[in-house]
Amino acid sequence: MVYKESKEEFVRRLKTNSLNGLTQQEAKNRLDLHGYNEFEGQKKETLLQKSLHHLTEITSIILMIAASISGYVAITQGTGWAKVIVILSIVFINVIVAVYQESKSEAALEALKRLNTNTTTVIRDGKKSRINANELVPGDIVEFNTGDIITADCQLLETNSLQIDEASLTGESEPILKNEHFHSKNDSPIGDRFDWVFSGTLVTNGRGRAVVVKTAMNTEMGKIAKLLNQTEKLKTPLQIKLTQLSKRLSLIALIAAIAIFLIGKFIHHQSTLDMLLIGISLGVAAVPETLPIIVTMILSRGVFNMVKKNTIIRKIPAIETIGNTSVICSDKTGTLTQNKMKIQQIWIESSEPTQSTKEFSKAEMKTLVLLTVCSNATIEVDEEGNEKVIGDPTELAIIRLLHKKGLTRVDAEREFPRVEELPFNSKRKLMTTVHLVEDGYLVVTKGAFDRIPVIWKNEEQRIKAQKIHDEFGSKALRVIAIAAKRLAQYPEEIDEKTLEANLEFLGLIGMIDPPRYESKEAVKQAKEAGIRTVMITGDHKSTAQAIAKEIGILGNTDSELVVTGQELTEMSDDELKEKIKSISVYARVSPQDKIRIVQAWQSKGEVVAMTGDGVNDAPALKAADAGVAMGITGTEVSKNASDMIITDDNFATIVSAIKEGRTSFDNIRKTIYFLLSVNFAQIFIMLAGVTLGWGAPLTAVQILMVNVIADGIPGFFLSFEKSERGVMKRLPLRKDSGVFENGLGFKIFQRSLNFVIIVLLAFFLGANAPEIGSKELGVSMAFIVMSLSSALNIFNIRSKDSIFLTGLLENRKLFLGTLTSVFLTVLIMFIPILRQTFEVIPLNGHQWFIVVILAISPIIVNEIQKLITSKNKMV
Repeated sequence: MVYKESKEEFVRRLKTNSLNGLTQQEAKNRLDLHGYNEFEGQKKETLLQKSLHHLTEITSIILMIAASISGYVAITQGTGWAKVIVILSIVFINVIVAVYQESKSEAALEALKRLNTNTTTVIRDGKKSRINANELVPGDIVEFNTGDIITADCQLLETNSLQIDEASLTGESEPILKNEHFHSKNDSPIGDRFDWVFSGTLVTNGRGRAVVVKTAMNTEMGKIAKLLNQTEKLKTPLQIKLTQLSKRLSLIALIAAIAIFLIGKFIHHQSTLDMLLIGISLGVAAVPETLPIIVTMILSRGVFNMVKKNTIIRKIPAIETIGNTSVICSDKTGTLTQNKMKIQQIWIESSEPTQSTKEFSKAEMKTLVLLTVCSNATIEVDEEGNEKVIGDPTELAIIRLLHKKGLTRVDAEREFPRVEELPFNSKRKLMTTVHLVEDGYLVVTKGAFDRIPVIWKNEEQRIKAQKIHDEFGSKALRVIAIAAKRLAQYPEEIDEKTLEANLEFLGLIGMIDPPRYESKEAVKQAKEAGIRTVMITGDHKSTAQAIAKEIGILGNTDSELVVTGQELTEMSDDELKEKIKSISVYARVSPQDKIRIVQAWQSKGEVVAMTGDGVNDAPALKAADAGVAMGITGTEVSKNASDMIITDDNFATIVSAIKEGRTSFDNIRKTIYFLLSVNFAQIFIMLAGVTLGWGAPLTAVQILMVNVIADGIPGFFLSFEKSERGVMKRLPLRKDSGVFENGLGFKIFQRSLNFVIIVLLAFFLGANAPEIGSKELGVSMAFIVMSLSSALNIFNIRSKDSIFLTGLLENRKLFLGTLTSVFLTVLIMFIPILRQTFEVIPLNGHQWFIVVILAISPIIVNEIQKLITSKNKMV
């Protein structure tokens, strides 16, 4: 074909070296010149746009209507401007806090995106290393393997059975076979450029080496990004429910306002203006002004608490979902186990199994050398003695043992230089390499014992090999088989049919991946939290069973089944759904089987978290309620398909994330309990006051003071609440559970009723006090009781335990916030200009005694209820 530049010309033009790559200094210079390898994000809202967005929310609209009506009254009556100023100040403060919190959340998510950056293998100064893909520059030499995402547009230099899924660019579902010897035209369509790989595409098979030509917005994917920005703004299901709740509260307030207006106007014959002002007060009372901000703070705090515990939340709704997880389907290798394989035994046909710590015979050493040359992992040791490892843990175990026996990978490759390779894939479960030897070529295949196509010398050999394999498996060893054959000539075809046929069996190795020390305790903790742990592995049944028993997933009962992939295939979907709750371990399953397992659990109403690290795990991760990718061993595809990433690949981290998710959800429920108790109370206080002919017990500006200062300040610090005692001792919520589950709605009603009684009582006592009683005194006493009792209510709802057990200083920020709220409330009563603004009059000592007793009475009642509840549980 006609083309302008060969791959050698590309390398020369980009002033790089195809073997050693760029120098670190040159890479730094080019990064300064070209910038980071990142797409330009969606244009962010300006400060003014954010402010206007919050000003047009229902909360702000109601408050501005209230300010407008109050302004009209101030103009017509020549007084009341303080009320207008206070209401507008509240709007202004709300917008400032909301914009600040939104900006802070955006910064937090940007920081999380940086933590979740794709990585790639690059060669610089002749050494391989993993770097963040956004640091790639034109001229870099990169390598990629099955499961990697291509992160720049590159000209291929070398390929080995390389296939690329370019569906993200072309829509073509079939992987494209790439070839560095093909020469495409510069203007060829993407699908016809077989010697190029493109940013955002996926390596589905093989491996390759390439030179980076284009990065960032200059790539083909970057051109698309210019036309269509893919940034999403996600709202959590809970935030959607809270938005709906605000609208319903506003509707309730509107109905109540109409009812009050009609009662006051036509039954008690009060003036239209008075009734209009009371309607304003009701509108203000209905809106939990600080609820959206506090919920956002709790979710943001949950995200960062999880980061500290090795969990990166990719999608904020995952915080809610992970907290309600009822089933964890976990991979074994590297998640429940250490992912540090160690060879324990080797067996070749002519001898008995040999412990790896013993001296090897010549035949055993040759087998170990052949296992090494049929591997791609590398171990490099720097000048300070630190190991730098790249590759599969199984292959690393082989190379480590070779090192212990006094040889290196270089020694092995010098004896058996590689000329071709069929890469490992999860379907074949085999890897094959071709090596140049004196009398021709040697084909070496390693992989699963039951997959290697061996020509057995006789039945006795097969039975012996099977027996050793089963013995290794019964000791929870992972078994790798090796076979080989000689070819006189270079093979005509480099494919499975040619190379992986008629092999001569050489031997077996048995290696152990010991359970993580913390896995057993984490499985136990999950069980206590009502969470079922299911182990899924590609290992043999005996290996899976042994590990599952050791860490507590399997007990000693016959009711818990261990199912193989073959047995699973033979089950219908209905059979699987029927048996799903009795199966604790799946062995020798494929990634495709995981989807069936997830869907079977979901059909039982369970919330399923699924772990995965491979390319083929991506569909199962998407199907799960919470897809959990591995940060260390996970491919970029699995990470992009997940809801969250655990950076240490540790099962215990998933359990820790569930605890954090439950804590965040609990704190949101506490916030709803705290704020709505007051909002509902205020609506019914106003409705009761007018219906009884007393007028409005609270004014609009007083209600704002309660909602934003008395409630708002302590409420902000609920996001700092730690996990409650027993948070991991209770069952998870059902999938269809709402925020008012477990009696929360009744608790809100009960607490609101308490507030209604004590505030109306305070108003009545003030308005009807002997000699000095007046409506102004009643309103003042009602305001102080409402403000103090609502602020102190925070200590009631913090925990189901007594405040004497939880301790007032356990959350110091909340304690100081509550003190600040109480102080500001009391301050209003002693400063004349504040009294005038908030429409109150001074109280004498007797009246202060009454309001304090009434304000703390809900705490006393609640403590008695907690005491009765705890005694009933003990009986």
